[in-house]
Amino acid sequence: MDKKTVSRDGTELAYESTGRGPAVILVSGAMSTGGTMAPLAALLADGFTAVRYDRRGRGESGDTAPYAVEREVEDLAALIEAVGGEAALYGVSSGGALVLEAAAAGLPVSRAAVYETPFALDEEAAGARAQYTANLTEALAQDRRGDAVELFLRLTGLAEEMIQGARRSPMWAGMEAVAPTLAYDDAVMGDGRPPRERLASVGVPVLALAGGASPPWLREAVRTVAEAVPDGVYRTLEGQTHMVDPAVLSPVLAEFLGGRRD
Repeated sequence: MDKKTVSRDGTELAYESTGRGPAVILVSGAMSTGGTMAPLAALLADGFTAVRYDRRGRGESGDTAPYAVEREVEDLAALIEAVGGEAALYGVSSGGALVLEAAAAGLPVSRAAVYETPFALDEEAAGARAQYTANLTEALAQDRRGDAVELFLRLTGLAEEMIQGARRSPMWAGMEAVAPTLAYDDAVMGDGRPPRERLASVGVPVLALAGGASPPWLREAVRTVAEAVPDGVYRTLEGQTHMVDPAVLSPVLAEFLGGRRD
């Protein structure tokens, strides 16, 4: 990351921008840094100023206790100010939930797009999320970072043998390094259910995207977002899963967000 800005509470945020045109800030999900957004940023750079950043507690950005979702909204406010005073937002997974909260908070956001915000639509799923929150809180309180990462991977539905394989891999140390931020993403997701009242206060157009090859419950969760905001559109990307291909995603985002026309 080649640029820095400072959030309201003094936390330094590392970011990078590429291209030219209207600004779009790319918000990563759990266990991710701004680096995961680099391929998408490169594809959007032809028509936009694509901005990717390390969320607080990750990568080259700082962190300041105590955490609150409002602090991450302030982080986005600082980034928007740094890139010109207005921006579109795109967020993936729990990063999408953060984007929706920022839009609902009245930040100078022109448009918002989200990909597969994993809200729970039934009591069983909500109960599973509540148990995850309790177990995650306990693991992090005891500094059992590896166990916290395992909890998250199980929540995503990853098979046990794959989880154990990941634990033996070179990437595991990096995953443990950002494990405390799992609590941040958990807080962003609230109780796990779609925050319908909050979504009703979003005052900008929203594009809610899901992969056509993703589980039906996840597609329905995304559809719920589109229906809960005043100006929402739901769309599926055929053949895509939660690990969406940037080459498939970028033209859809570009069409929705507009861009440089010259």
